[in-house]
Amino acid sequence: MQLYHHPFSLDSQKVRLALEEKGVDYSSHRLNPLKARNLDLDFFSMNLSEKIPVFKNAELVIFDTLSIIEYIDSINAPLGGDVVDREKMLEWMKKIDEWNPKLFTLMHVPKKYILFFSRFKRRVIIARMAESHELAGKYHLKLQDAYATEDQLKDPDALNHSKELLINLLDDADNQLAESSYLSGEEFSMADAMFVPILARIEVLNKGDEYISSRTHLSDYWSRVKKRPSYHAVIGKYFSGWRKYRSLYSTYFAVWVRNLFRRY
Repeated sequence: MQLYHHPFSLDSQKVRLALEEKGVDYSSHRLNPLKARNLDLDFFSMNLSEKIPVFKNAELVIFDTLSIIEYIDSINAPLGGDVVDREKMLEWMKKIDEWNPKLFTLMHVPKKYILFFSRFKRRVIIARMAESHELAGKYHLKLQDAYATEDQLKDPDALNHSKELLINLLDDADNQLAESSYLSGEEFSMADAMFVPILARIEVLNKGDEYISSRTHLSDYWSRVKKRPSYHAVIGKYFSGWRKYRSLYSTYFAVWVRNLFRRY
């Protein structure tokens, strides 16, 4: 089994948590999206969406995060066993999957960093268009997507909608956690594997007090799940405390050097 992913990718974190919780061995291929490695020709020719993660098992290739996690849960016994309410778990997985963290994340990142990485990505896309005439049209679509994202960040309605969806998701989770230890019962399930990275993203953005601590049951849940070995392996070792600055600034410096020498 092979996984194309990166620690910065929230969807990648969901899949890796699922793999760690199930104890499934896999080969890791890291593609840093901030360095635009998901736009490299080898990967882009396989996955024109450029999105990570991508999961491969022999001839089977899965691009959709929810489908990947459902496949992982089908390997051997399902996570959480019979204690987990499977119907409720699937409902939560779909609800979590519906929220796109992109706008919420970017609206809490300083504008200078957004412009820095966005400009770099556009230059990489243009360079790839020149390298591959066969894929030039597909790369051009990604260039349009990059501009569309910048426009969305100027749209207060789009930003408020993303925030409202997150608030509703967190409120629903807090209500559920008043009744059970985890989202689908008394054991950690794939629904939790998909939900935990959202809480981690909120904390990385220094918004934990506003979105997590203000919800009693959610706050208690967050304290518990951070102690799981899978959390440390997938998220904690990169983003806990001072580690997040090391992870982010090392990427910033690498991109700065590539910009300096025009290595796109």
